[in-house]
Amino acid sequence: MELLLTPGDWALLAGLGLIAGFIDAVVGGGGLLSIPALLTLGLPPHLALGTNKLAACFGSSMAAFTYYRQRLFTPAFWYHAFIATFIGAVAGSGLVYLIDNLWLEKLLPLLIIAIALYTLLNPAAMGNAQSLAPSKPGAKPTQWLQGLALGGYDGFAGPGIGAFWTVSSARLYRLPLLHSCGLARAMTFTSNLSALIIFGLLGQVQLHIGLWLGLCMMLGSFIGAHTAIKFGLPFIRPLFMLMVILITAKLIWSAWF
Repeated sequence: MELLLTPGDWALLAGLGLIAGFIDAVVGGGGLLSIPALLTLGLPPHLALGTNKLAACFGSSMAAFTYYRQRLFTPAFWYHAFIATFIGAVAGSGLVYLIDNLWLEKLLPLLIIAIALYTLLNPAAMGNAQSLAPSKPGAKPTQWLQGLALGGYDGFAGPGIGAFWTVSSARLYRLPLLHSCGLARAMTFTSNLSALIIFGLLGQVQLHIGLWLGLCMMLGSFIGAHTAIKFGLPFIRPLFMLMVILITAKLIWSAWF
């Protein structure tokens, strides 16, 4: 399926890509903008999802690299999480075509509301000033469990994955917030890439649209990651809560109305 886009369509994708990339680099959730934009252009749902995965790979890779350059993410410490996330995302992407996910659509808002309440009621939920930068890898079994679970979830569904990675990493490894953000962006890149492979093999990627949107998201992610690093928790926390609320509202609307 080859779409002919107008200059206005390309401009719309550019603007939304910049904003989506910015949001993704800070807290995740840029798909709330990019996926509806692709659907509005006339892409069928699976093609829109696959094309968005291509674009998201650009944005998440730039964000992860930016955190790495600022010494807020050490890849060698998270070797097992990388592998587990890749395996989980491939399995989750395959399950989309085998399992009716109606029950998951109804459960997801409750899970994300729980994340929001936990973050509001627990000041250290996203890390705090007393948390220390990691000096050794996270526990191997924990990395495997977290990577398989969240990678599988991102491959199968995906809404709120940035929130799940950020909050769970701060909790499991007692990471400072920016280190949790760096780990979250690296792992969402891994699961995006895994899902992209599956969608690509199934022919569900619109290459030229995905590349354009991806380049715009990459620029947005560069700006977003540097903004998050500069302003830290006072900037990230309210944006995080706003995106969690928006994701929850969208999921409730889609699943229950």
